[in-house]
Amino acid sequence: MNRLLPGIIALPLLSASALQAQEQGRVAFVACPIVQDTPTVPCWLAAHDGQIYYMGIQSDVSAPFNPPSLGHKVLVEGKLADHEECGAKVIEPITISIMPELSPECDELRMAREGVDISFTPPRPPGPSGGRLAFSFPDPPPPPKPPYTPKSFDIPYAFEGMVNFQTPRVMTPALEYAQLSKAKQIEVTGYRGATRLSDGTLLVEHGGIARERAEEIVRMFRGAGLEDVEFKVTASEEAIEGGPENRHVSITIVP
Repeated sequence: MNRLLPGIIALPLLSASALQAQEQGRVAFVACPIVQDTPTVPCWLAAHDGQIYYMGIQSDVSAPFNPPSLGHKVLVEGKLADHEECGAKVIEPITISIMPELSPECDELRMAREGVDISFTPPRPPGPSGGRLAFSFPDPPPPPKPPYTPKSFDIPYAFEGMVNFQTPRVMTPALEYAQLSKAKQIEVTGYRGATRLSDGTLLVEHGGIARERAEEIVRMFRGAGLEDVEFKVTASEEAIEGGPENRHVSITIVP
């Protein structure tokens, strides 16, 4: 077994899980992101094993797809769809994670060219939003009513990621439930993931990240005013091999 980078283990052959994933049309790979300009908005692409894949469009933090960054490689996980966008194969649903190591070779910008565009109307034009976000969210459901019982919530993470622009939105229901139920205890458990790439390489998140995630969530709760609450913090430090769903923090609110 040959260690390439922190958290990356190279395996010589495809594992049974990697072969099964390929048969089911799932892909997972690390590549440089590419910015493809178009007549509407820029697309983000990734090239892997001789194929170009579409990841999403350039938008803002309200979008379900937050673009990667040039200068870093990106981990792409998802399932191949049967259509194309921006002249590339679509992965849908898709999860992307910006790899922490600097990769200055990831700097490709492609000029707009005939026949390469998106097939839908972008939520807003390119450039600064001018205060208007591209995506709106449905009105939240009415607040829960008593009697209050223990209730669980889940916070997803990118590979090697901590909280990001998406976290407050998915964490808000847990915070509101804790406030409404006058929570006595909040159980927070962090998890650590491992992703098997399509070529058999195993990517493992660094040791300790499960507890780091759990403690960061506790700090966010405290920062929101939940001081008179007992926090029970645990971490599952064994890396669980699978998809993005294994990188998460579980929250249980106990009234």
